[in-house]
Amino acid sequence: MTTVYDVLRKPLITEKSSFQSSKLNQYAFEVNSSATKAQIKEAVELIYDVTVRRVNVLNIPARRTRRARSRRVLVRRSQVKKAIVTLARGQTIDVFEGVK
Repeated sequence: MTTVYDVLRKPLITEKSSFQSSKLNQYAFEVNSSATKAQIKEAVELIYDVTVRRVNVLNIPARRTRRARSRRVLVRRSQVKKAIVTLARGQTIDVFEGVK
């Protein structure tokens, strides 16, 4: 990885992550599979200009699912690495805010 923009792939916006962002001040991101906690912390602090208190990392394994139409073909979903970033009090990331 050469830049901090290669570490964060995309923000994960779900019901659970929206609850975490509003009540617990935690934000979820899909990150590069080889990224470390220190690299994730540095990337979030540089890109969003916030102070990160803690980074938790989850490795979600690959899964086999069925295709919706034929129900016969098995499709394999790829492995994902997810980071949950806790920010300092009073700081937010605008990507996770709703329509104002």
